[in-house]
Amino acid sequence: MIDYPEIIFRLLSAVLIGCIIGLDRNLHGKPTGIKTLGLVALGASLVTMASMSFALFHAVNDASAVGRAIQGIITGVGFLGAGVIVHDQTTERVHGLTTAASIWVTAALGIVCGMGSWQIASVAMVIVLLLFIIGRPLERMLHRRWLNKTIEERAAITKHEE
Repeated sequence: MIDYPEIIFRLLSAVLIGCIIGLDRNLHGKPTGIKTLGLVALGASLVTMASMSFALFHAVNDASAVGRAIQGIITGVGFLGAGVIVHDQTTERVHGLTTAASIWVTAALGIVCGMGSWQIASVAMVIVLLLFIIGRPLERMLHRRWLNKTIEERAAITKHEE
């Protein structure tokens, strides 16, 4: 059985990680934010810890019980993430995929915090933040490069056809 300071540390760590990811989403005007992703991570951590405690309390050395709880978290959070994905039929564009993915990865980070795997949680959080910080400008640069190339190719084809 884990003691109260460890329980508090695991739950607060999950919330903190969720809030940090939520802050990025909030600052970029996305539908999820600090509270939402903090709650997602807290809930995932709580369910993971509860399933681990249940297995220990009942002297069940069955890792599949914890695995089933984690599967339930991932499935449930998948439905939550699906709620933020929107297909705009007029532009044929899909919005909300990054937000849905951030909800999903925040739940996974909550699971890892619930298990007390601090190295995994910290490395994964840094990678998520790097993706948010570096990914956006990189996508814009590549998008501009590809679009400009496409426009240049179209101009060359049009000029060749004349």
